[in-house]
Formats: sequence, structure tokens, C-alpha cells
Amino acid sequence: MKPKLSKSLFWDVEYESINYEKNSRFVIERVLTRGNFQDWRELRDFYGLDKIAEEVIEIRYLDKLTFNFCHKLFNIEKEKFRCYNTEPSIRQLWKY
Repeated sequence: MKPKLSKSLFWDVEYESINYEKNSRFVIERVLTRGNFQDWRELRDFYGLDKIAEEVIEIRYLDKLTFNFCHKLFNIEKEKFRCYNTEPSIRQLWKY
């Protein structure tokens, strides 16, 4: 059974065709960075905390709030996160 996640999280893909096993890292990243509490609960119930922790350390970019949330929740050293050692491609937003 598929998780009941907000369709607005996946505005750029066809929601009905998401493969939740094959694209687990993509789904986890979207929910962690853009989802609400209900989306988090659905994610946790579908994948389990161990699978989420396994995937979250491989995500290339997490904002500071999400990064610290995952660091504390999963009790993983900051240095083990891929996003900790990877600089974002755009260091600063453009000024309009």
C-alpha cells in the first residue's frame, strides 16, 4: 500500500507513477524538506526510521533546519551526512 502523501510535494513528476521503493531517497528528501507533519507520519509508517536514516545520509543537500533535525533524531554524526561535506552549487541567492 502506498503512503498518502501530499500531491503538492511532487509537482514536477507524475504523482501516480512514483515508485516508492525505487525512488525512496527522492520521496524521503521531498517529505523532509517540504512536507508537513502528516506527511512525516506517513513516511515514517511506510519506510520505518531505519530506512529513512539509511537514505538521509546519502542526500546531497538538506537545509540547516532539516539537517539538524535528522542529525538529532537519528543520532548520526554530522560528518557522516553526504550534504555536510558537499557545498551547494549556488552559494548565494541572486539579488533581484
